[in-house]
Amino acid sequence: MTISPFDTVAAVSTPFGKGGVAVIRLSGDDAVAVTERVFFPVGGGPLSAHPPRTAVYGLIRDPDSGEILDDGLCTLFKGPHSFTGEDTAEISCHGGVLVTRNVLEACLRAGALQAPAGEFTRRAFRNGKLDLERAEALGNLLDAGNDEQVRLARAGMNGLLTDSAEEVYTHLMAVLANMEAGMDFPEEDLTEMPPEEIRENLSRAEATVRGLISTYRTGHAIAEGVPTVICGRPNVGKSAFYNRLLGREAAIVTSIAGTTRDILTDTASLGRVTLRLSDTAGLRESDDPVERIGVERAKRALDEAELVLVLTDSPEADPESEDLALSMSRRGKAVIYVCTKCDLHPSAVGSPEGVPCVSLSSVTGEGFGELQAAVETAFIDGNLRMGEEAVVFSARQAAALREAASCLAAARENLEAGLPYDICADDVRAAMSELGMLCGREMREEVLSEIFSRFCVGK
Repeated sequence: MTISPFDTVAAVSTPFGKGGVAVIRLSGDDAVAVTERVFFPVGGGPLSAHPPRTAVYGLIRDPDSGEILDDGLCTLFKGPHSFTGEDTAEISCHGGVLVTRNVLEACLRAGALQAPAGEFTRRAFRNGKLDLERAEALGNLLDAGNDEQVRLARAGMNGLLTDSAEEVYTHLMAVLANMEAGMDFPEEDLTEMPPEEIRENLSRAEATVRGLISTYRTGHAIAEGVPTVICGRPNVGKSAFYNRLLGREAAIVTSIAGTTRDILTDTASLGRVTLRLSDTAGLRESDDPVERIGVERAKRALDEAELVLVLTDSPEADPESEDLALSMSRRGKAVIYVCTKCDLHPSAVGSPEGVPCVSLSSVTGEGFGELQAAVETAFIDGNLRMGEEAVVFSARQAAALREAASCLAAARENLEAGLPYDICADDVRAAMSELGMLCGREMREEVLSEIFSRFCVGK
């Protein structure tokens, strides 16, 4: 069913399952009327007679039969003073699975429609209660799996990136106005900025945008996670290492080489960085057709990785592993050479030149602090002041900024080449369009649908 912006929607806004309290949220023009068909204050009179933002105790009834389904509290929020900017009601009932379902179904029979995932936040965005950065940051906050993700999400909800993009956008509006005046009335010289000043302004705008792009490595590492491959020869301790990072026995560990045949994937936090881990089959030639498939999959995973952890258990030189580490480094991957089993071989050799090395033990945990430091050095900009500076945290934001920077560079270069303003102005407009996409000034419907579909139902 297609939901229109004018429909009143309802959904359970608390996690599904048994709990002390469940909250059913309704939002839309008819939210109060629908709620009054199911919720009846114990003191008598209609719910709307009570002041907004006041919890009212009452009975929850079936709108058709009048049967009492539960008792609880209801709070009304009058638009625009609500999360969505619309009239909103929140019914708090007992948190049993059946009770919660019955109350929601009563609201749907009373005239509400089932809200799809992210519908309430989408309405908040549409009604100007949230910009797109804050909406995306809210989604990250709900999905946060560690404290650093919470901090980044809270920083995003401050709107610092949107503020920076808006500042550049406004700056470019003035530049574009001067260029257009020069195009429309070239003989009257109505421009306030000479060509040199326009070029300087474009250069400053480009530098600001590229500065924002530079934060994406840190934001991406925290919020989205770094695709990370654990690789090496068979039986060097990859699965034990994988289990230690996850903090549980997810992979089978034996002394038999080639135990791991397929790729195991999971997500783990290592300090401030989120790792999207892939534990791969040992890299070797094999006559076993199943193992060969696993090795091919491991190679494909290496192609897609941003971080490669090359493991060795040799206390001496290991040319095969060292060559792999150097090869991955030359391909632009972040590489860490990991000497495992330092509890058995405390004098493990160093890594290939230019590749950081960590010696650790998956049994005792020794050395994992050094691994954390090495990963953070590779992906976290220690100079960034989280919560005080804008940080790009999604691929969508980074793509928009890269395109904006490319357009600004083209405009500047065309001006330097002496091309007319009308050609250069097209590039400036394109850059402004990308910045508008970043902060939600301009947005395609399919992009919005993708963003809000990641939210849970009820948010």
